Amino acid sequence: MARFVALAVAAVVSFATAGCTWQQFYSAGQEWQRNACNRLLEQSERDRCLASSSMSYDDYRRRTDATKKD
Repeated sequence: MARFVALAVAAVVSFATAGCTWQQFYSAGQEWQRNACNRLLEQSERDRCLASSSMSYDDYRRRTDATKKD
């Protein structure tokens, strides 16, 4: 678990120092999630997982912005 946290922190720092946008960071996170989904053995679980990782960045921003306003 500690290794995962260290890897996540390193990724965030790398993106931040490389001048990546939040959209690029979001896309990288989605790609990581899709790779995890593809490792699932059961097709229905895999499909559900992939569906949850298919939200566009613009839709994500609209949803989070709406949540912040409430």
